Amino acid sequence: MGLKFYFTILLFVIITNNLSAKTEEFSIWIDNFKIRAEKSGISKTTIDETLNRVKLIPRIIELDRNQPEFTLTLSQYLRNVVSKKRIKKGISKIRENWELLETISNKYNVQPRFIVALWGIETDFGRVTGGFPVIDALVTLSYDGRRSKYFSKELINALKIIDQGHISYDQMVGSWAGAMGQTQFMPSSFLNFAQDYDNDGRKDIWGTKEDALASAANYLSKLKWNNNETWGREVIVNDNFNLIDDELTLQNKKTIIEWQSLGVRRMDGRDLPKKNLEGYLIKIKDTNKERYFLVYQNFKRILKWNTSNYFAISVGILSDSININ
Repeated sequence: MGLKFYFTILLFVIITNNLSAKTEEFSIWIDNFKIRAEKSGISKTTIDETLNRVKLIPRIIELDRNQPEFTLTLSQYLRNVVSKKRIKKGISKIRENWELLETISNKYNVQPRFIVALWGIETDFGRVTGGFPVIDALVTLSYDGRRSKYFSKELINALKIIDQGHISYDQMVGSWAGAMGQTQFMPSSFLNFAQDYDNDGRKDIWGTKEDALASAANYLSKLKWNNNETWGREVIVNDNFNLIDDELTLQNKKTIIEWQSLGVRRMDGRDLPKKNLEGYLIKIKDTNKERYFLVYQNFKRILKWNTSNYFAISVGILSDSININ
């Protein structure tokens, strides 16, 4: 037996010992988290049925560590997210579910087109909801330590959802970061906004369309959504416009009449609508140009759902594109 053989054996022993140490460390972490979960009011049955089965998922750490830098331009993003295919599908979904959407809209005071736009952008109308076991994903991210505090809270919330009987450990699947169901709610959002619209005793945003759409509407409603206003519009500025970038923020609110006087116009050059509304002008750098959007309070409420301007603009544009009223 040569040196190479002994080196291979030594390497195997080192790796085995490291894995054993990590396994023991993880086991201790799980035992401590069980104590925390029990103190949070979660039943021992739920704790044992979930945390005794859980496994770390290395792929999730890779995804968390190597999130691609956001390099898409707005035009590229919109081509992907608000495609012609999605617009066509969105119109079909509104027509197909109009009676349900109208009832939900009247209950929560949110226009159907915004509910469906969020549904479409988050999961392609419930088609793509993620395939990771949520408890395992959240355990992995909690144990990893980089954002342990946040994900540990979400893990407790996820265990509460199971404990309340809304879904089982095996059926609770979602994104690698723990977003769940047709609305892609994090567990905290589920506890705050999910609805049992069909009154079957479970808030099922995974498989029950009625619950998912009502939950999305309730989320916006709790953000004080204004059913009498839209999100905003893309605009242009004329040669008289002289505001600097520091003035184009979601803190600099002006009436539409004031924006008109500063040189803001519709995309075709016509005057802005003569409405008693206040809004904000934001500028987005696109491929070879700068684009301006005059947005209202509802735009800021969409940002509470997802803090990306690109996301909020895409929700607004898709909602306009599928509006059948």
